[in-house]
Amino acid sequence: GGGTRKAAFRAWNGSRGGMELSELYNARIIELAAAIGSAQRLANPDGQATTHSQLCGSTVSVDLQVADGKVVAYGQTVKACLLGQASASVMSHNIVGTSAQELRAIAQRMRAMLKQGGPPPDGRWSDLAVLEPVKDFKARHTCTLLGFDAVEQALDQAEAKQAHAVGA
Repeated sequence: GGGTRKAAFRAWNGSRGGMELSELYNARIIELAAAIGSAQRLANPDGQATTHSQLCGSTVSVDLQVADGKVVAYGQTVKACLLGQASASVMSHNIVGTSAQELRAIAQRMRAMLKQGGPPPDGRWSDLAVLEPVKDFKARHTCTLLGFDAVEQALDQAEAKQAHAVGA
């Protein structure tokens, strides 16, 4: 029955540091997800992208405007699990005024934190540290990184557009 399966899961889970998936969803992650704000999109974005996680069905769509190498306006719609919402919430609160270079560095740091056990982002991005335990749940890496992947794709698009405009 179910008891044997639960015992087997606990034994398997114990070999991964003992944290259960339900423990990931702590109060701070729930607060961040709740603080995501209302969905809004930009009328004339320089870059836009949508990313999707097959596993949990999460989707994050972003729009951004860039001037002088920095994001000056940002919009997003997030239909995601708590991890994707929390991550996207931190992004939405910190992205405006941030350089493309810093955003790529933060995305790289998040990937390193989840995939290689690297340190979490700090400074104004320090709320992302609450997602550090996700490193033990490989299947949850994608949904946690959706917003970062979308922002990087949108930045690539914005920069390509600007390069084309300069070259025209």
